[in-house]
Amino acid sequence: MPGNDVIREIVIVGGGSAGWLTAAVLAAAHRPDARGGLRITVVESPDVPTIGVGEGTWPTMRDTLRGIGVSESEFFRACEASFKQGSEFRGWVTGADDDRYFHPFVLPHGYTQANLVAGWLERHPERPFAPLVSFQPHLCARSRAPKQATTPEFAAVANYAYHLDAGRFGEFLRTHCVERLGVQHVVDHVASVTSAENGDIAAVELATRGTLAGDLFVDCTGMKSLLLGGHFGVGSIDQKHVLFNDRALAMQVPYADQQSEIASHTISTAQRSGWIWDIGLPSRRGIGHVYSSAHTDDEAAEAELLTYVRRSDGPTDLPSPRKLSFRPGYRERFWHRNCVAIGLSAGFIEPLEASAIALVELSAAMLSDQMPVTRADMDGVARRFNDSFRYRWERVIDFLKLHYVLTRRTDTPFWRDHLRAESIPERLQELLALWRYRPPSRYDLVRVDEVFPSASYQYILYGMGFRPDPSARRARLDELDSAEGYFREAADLTCRMLAGLPGHRELITHITRHGLPRI
Repeated sequence: MPGNDVIREIVIVGGGSAGWLTAAVLAAAHRPDARGGLRITVVESPDVPTIGVGEGTWPTMRDTLRGIGVSESEFFRACEASFKQGSEFRGWVTGADDDRYFHPFVLPHGYTQANLVAGWLERHPERPFAPLVSFQPHLCARSRAPKQATTPEFAAVANYAYHLDAGRFGEFLRTHCVERLGVQHVVDHVASVTSAENGDIAAVELATRGTLAGDLFVDCTGMKSLLLGGHFGVGSIDQKHVLFNDRALAMQVPYADQQSEIASHTISTAQRSGWIWDIGLPSRRGIGHVYSSAHTDDEAAEAELLTYVRRSDGPTDLPSPRKLSFRPGYRERFWHRNCVAIGLSAGFIEPLEASAIALVELSAAMLSDQMPVTRADMDGVARRFNDSFRYRWERVIDFLKLHYVLTRRTDTPFWRDHLRAESIPERLQELLALWRYRPPSRYDLVRVDEVFPSASYQYILYGMGFRPDPSARRARLDELDSAEGYFREAADLTCRMLAGLPGHRELITHITRHGLPRI
């Protein structure tokens, strides 16, 4: 049985966004110079490149950055960052030129006060749902920023997250961790793993620096999963039968005009056997094609990607895109004995809705909040951690699959296969049956820490053309009038926001030159 040894030494194997973000969250809460603090060491191989695909974040990142004590202005300057206010989906429903809808970060106006869905269906069925109930799609369409130059750091006029350069973000976090949070940085290869008598990891053996012992090890070694997968042999739960995409081609595309406006949302454009992401940063766009190798080949996928770039004002003399392969799925356990996997070592599902970095944030936060005091406490914490993240990964998969199961596209096997009942998780099928008669609500998503709120499900459902059964309960006149009032308020907010908020590039330029006010 594990003993009562006090947990003092945390060894994080692997850097990048996952390793350094985890180190920052832990070090900010458990400072090594504080009483009962933790000594945190990050071991980073000198030869392992950052994957750098996931350049999108969730609004939770604002609280994370503020919590670890960084300046938002310095973050923008160092990480080639821009604002993200949601996602726009093009071509996912029918594939037509006018097929597009928004998933904004702002809740529908009056979301908890009125039956907005009934009001929309009864009074405005011809209008898209999101632009009727929220001002934010209009800000995105006009490339407006989500705040003003006088708005303090991390405060928002409209809810927002970030787009960023993943490589620069890792370097920014590393500097902050080492210089301000007391994290130790070791650049070396892990040659082997040494086991303790009880089966825990006792130490990692480094190629040049010898033995590095620890009490708790965090596996941030990417898809290789050197510790949890390699050493302990914890397998993965495959999800390719649900979400087919397993390849990506990524490239960096400079602007034809460096003064052109920057999109303040992620653009996801459906293709024949996958979809293309388009993310605007200050000096370039990050563009990539995610696709299923069972439905197309690399050459055809690259041709579609290059066609997209040319049609969207990109240059013609681009280098070949970087190819990435992955197997969609997640670990059978995320915490085994004294080893926790965070980031790609825990799992990866396609980058739709930018869940990868968000799951790193959530994992690091729970690890920090639930940090066991002794080894005897660890197994109970591990059970709760595994239960929580198994649930979260399953909800991520449900939500991503939702984007596919409502399509009306039948032009290729990829889209037709997504409609097969055997590819749709049972829980999602049950929810879709329920939502035929009433909108998604908090009663359908019962955990306090749900990954996606019910409003997000509404944006995707109704953006994809899902409509409740006509036999569902009809709303009363007072309910319809209440919803109508909120629609008018949302329209008024839209006018005021468009008039009062600066352009996206204008605000980023101001931040890099002058910074934002600090509270």
